[in-house]
Amino acid sequence: MRERLRDVDANLLLSLHALLEEKNLTHAGERMTMSQPAMSGALARLRKHFDDELLVRVGRGFELSPLAEDLKPAVADAVEAAERLLGNERAFDPSSSSRPFAVSMSEYAMTVLSEPLMRHLAAQAPGCSLALDPVNVGPGQFESQLLRRDLIIGPLGFEFPGRTQPVFTDELVCVVDRDNPRVRDSALTIEDLQAMPHAVAEFWAAGGRRRPLEVELERAGIADRTVLVRVSSLLVLPFAVSGTGMCAFIPSRLAHKSAEILGLTIARTPLEPVRITEAAHWHPRRDMEPAVVWLRELLYDVAVSVEDDLSDG
Repeated sequence: MRERLRDVDANLLLSLHALLEEKNLTHAGERMTMSQPAMSGALARLRKHFDDELLVRVGRGFELSPLAEDLKPAVADAVEAAERLLGNERAFDPSSSSRPFAVSMSEYAMTVLSEPLMRHLAAQAPGCSLALDPVNVGPGQFESQLLRRDLIIGPLGFEFPGRTQPVFTDELVCVVDRDNPRVRDSALTIEDLQAMPHAVAEFWAAGGRRRPLEVELERAGIADRTVLVRVSSLLVLPFAVSGTGMCAFIPSRLAHKSAEILGLTIARTPLEPVRITEAAHWHPRRDMEPAVVWLRELLYDVAVSVEDDLSDG
């Protein structure tokens, strides 16, 4: 097996690594910044070299052949050794680079970070580009997406794998329709929260971990609230509540942006403040990659400006 690997072109080795881990031509191409035809060509050359299919069609997807399963750990070791040997020599100059960055974000983080991040990137790395897409993964998929993205920005507390760096914090507030009769002096009581129907956003959480809001509601005696609407995105909640008798807890930045447009009121409640943190996640293999280290530093500057904007507001 090692003799076979010695004869593989270095560029093909990286393609082989991506194909073995992703088991998907499109995802492997994204990770390598290669088109699907180019990745198909690389797979064809690898199949000829090893005289093996490597990826075997099963239904609508692919599985690894027995030889590919045997190759996988040796290929990973070879790539890690190359990264340790060469990684620190790949300097990154943002002023002259044309590197494309790929970042996935929660939809809420995108509303907060996309504009300042693009602005800072254009000022410091005018030749670089940024591809943004939403985080949309379930169990077993997050680590694979980490390998295809420079960073993923999503909430802390969901036991996502990889390294993390907090980016910004927010506080959940309760929003209701402006004409909701239960609101008195811009406030709701525990009894109101218990009696009112709720709209909630649900996400996959590893291990079924309860979120801080659920813990706080239970502490306040609201363990069996009536959930009338369930959505998969925080951004939908203000629209779900508008014009109804429901309430929802959403980040304060989102609440202030949507209140006037949708006719909502931010209601005070007796609950203790529930804070949330959006964090950057990245694969350990990217720890010392110069371009990604620079991107994390840029994100820190963006985070400082975002937190300052909230304090000023």
